[in-house]
Amino acid sequence: MPRSRPTSPDTSNAATAAARETYESLSFLSQYLLFHYGTRAEIAPPKGLGHGLDYMVRVVTETVGRERLPKGARALDVGCAVGRATFELARLGADATGIDLSRTFIRAADTIARRGRVAYNAVEDGEVTTPRIAKAPAGVDRSKVSFEAGNAMDLRADLGTFDVVICANLLDRLPDPAKFLRRTKQLVKPGGLLVLSSPHSWLARYTPRAKWLSGKKVAGKVVRVYDGQRRVLEPEFRPLRHFDIEFLLRDHARHFQWGVALASVWRRR
Repeated sequence: MPRSRPTSPDTSNAATAAARETYESLSFLSQYLLFHYGTRAEIAPPKGLGHGLDYMVRVVTETVGRERLPKGARALDVGCAVGRATFELARLGADATGIDLSRTFIRAADTIARRGRVAYNAVEDGEVTTPRIAKAPAGVDRSKVSFEAGNAMDLRADLGTFDVVICANLLDRLPDPAKFLRRTKQLVKPGGLLVLSSPHSWLARYTPRAKWLSGKKVAGKVVRVYDGQRRVLEPEFRPLRHFDIEFLLRDHARHFQWGVALASVWRRR
């Protein structure tokens, strides 16, 4: 059965501390369990926004799902939160590892991997909640999934290399996203895939302005989302495709967050 690994050391900086403070809370745990595992009935999306459901599933199926993974493939999900994309990578046949800074998220993901489910309370209105169960996705070999707590900015040195590295909704919460992207050059095997998906919602609380990959001017020129990634990843990675992918995050029964992430797929040369 899958096992969680010891926590790797964190770098001490204000941005990492801010992320930890936010994502260790039980309110965020409930929100993300619903985001990753909630059914249409449980989320009850507003009319016309149902296509924003199952974001973590679509991040995998619309990128890695179009490729044929080699036998015995290894996959890494950095910033896995409560783990749905990690399970979907295992569905494709990979031995999948999920890493997240939040120990609260990792405990929940590991419980789902070991027991097949975890209980939580979804917020309906103020302090009113509804008991829910987040269940492991059907048809996935849970023995192929493992989770560990770790800092994306300081990943342990002995992770090895992977056929797929995926990073969904993480880049704009890192103190130095370019440094992380440079690290992926040692994580992805030659010929392997790197998948990025992010709405690029830059906030100085998490990422100092000087470290933003987009949303600013450099030498008088506007840096766009895809150009910022390309500047760091080329020439070691060859761009395959990029596209928009919508997502819907439920805060409570009458409040939702709508986002449009840029998904991009890169091949390690």
